Amino acid sequence: MRRRKRRPTHVNRDRWLVSYADFITLMFAFFVVLYAASQVDKKKVGMLALAIQVAFQEMGVFQASTTQVPIDATKPMPFSIAQAIENTDRTASLGRISSRPEGSLGTGVENGDLAQLQAELETALAAEIKRKEIAMRSEPDGLVISLREVGFFESGSARMKSASQAAFDRIAGMLRQRDYRLRIEGHTDNVPIHNAQFPSNWELSTSRATEIVRLLIVRDGFGPDRLSAGGFAEYHPVATNLTPEGRGMNRRVDIVILGHALTAAPLAQAGTPAAIPPAKETAQPSPPAAPKPTVVSAAGGRLQQ
Repeated sequence: MRRRKRRPTHVNRDRWLVSYADFITLMFAFFVVLYAASQVDKKKVGMLALAIQVAFQEMGVFQASTTQVPIDATKPMPFSIAQAIENTDRTASLGRISSRPEGSLGTGVENGDLAQLQAELETALAAEIKRKEIAMRSEPDGLVISLREVGFFESGSARMKSASQAAFDRIAGMLRQRDYRLRIEGHTDNVPIHNAQFPSNWELSTSRATEIVRLLIVRDGFGPDRLSAGGFAEYHPVATNLTPEGRGMNRRVDIVILGHALTAAPLAQAGTPAAIPPAKETAQPSPPAAPKPTVVSAAGGRLQQ
């Protein structure tokens, strides 16, 4: 018998179209889902957010709000608007607690006062400025008077030179006539110090700042509530520490004129009886000594009073 010839097997070379079609279908579904997710109903989201907030308040997790927010199932208020209403009430309450002090540095009147004070200081200290013992500059915090070490301190010492007392008294006399708040900042260069009195530049810078504060209180009669002191060591230079001139500029004590002192009287503590004036025949007690200023050493940004 004659064998039948086998017919050649047909090879399907288009099977990749099935996988490709599945891939395209999945990509289409993926982008449809993304588009649907981006078109969220903001009203429904707002109603859901308010419902969650009310639920947490009923559980005691959040403090209940006194703001009346209308919740309508058909047309609810968006959550952003409801939150803005509540934040407005809270901001108003905070404003009543801590109001902006009068005479802040942002007013044009006080900026004019500081400019006039700077001009007067430059005239009174012209000789010291020419000898580069004193420098002045304006910063966002206020007017800065830099007392450089070359004119006011011995190297490695916190005691002021007797020869610089006259210049310091001129500065104190002009500042005493105004009710500015003052921040005294001690600064050094990056050369390490280690002696019997100061283990590091932190102690040296802080001691120089508190020495200036002590002189302002004891010798010049400044109120301690107007003053604050801080030591910054070598971490706030005004010039490079790579040259002797730059290191000399960095060894300084800055008197930062912040603004007018707060005139509001301090609140009495609860339960404290009012002071009763003594009788005429009773001897007057001696006035208490001036409190010592608080010393703050900080490596971060400038201290705020």
